[in-house]
Amino acid sequence: MVSREEFENIQEMQNWHWRNSMRPIRFFAFDARAAVPYIFLLLYARLVTLTLCIIVTTVFYILERMGLTVPSALRKLRSWLVGPRRPGWITLRQRRMIDYK
Repeated sequence: MVSREEFENIQEMQNWHWRNSMRPIRFFAFDARAAVPYIFLLLYARLVTLTLCIIVTTVFYILERMGLTVPSALRKLRSWLVGPRRPGWITLRQRRMIDYK
């Protein structure tokens, strides 16, 4: 006979895969997007390609240490390039930039 707690635990274990469905795909310790240059390194093994792989891996490591994913880093870069002024909006609809730290 299975107790109620064990039965609930079994049901929870069956739903674990849904919990992990939105986690980023990892290649060893890095985001899987960092592995794309290594495919090019396999196809075109030159010093330039190796240097590009090392640079991309370093950038992904720095982003990981800052706590950013690639999409959030691109959003941060875009907001840094555009700045606080948004000329595409009329004056009434413009909002101030808020830093949620």
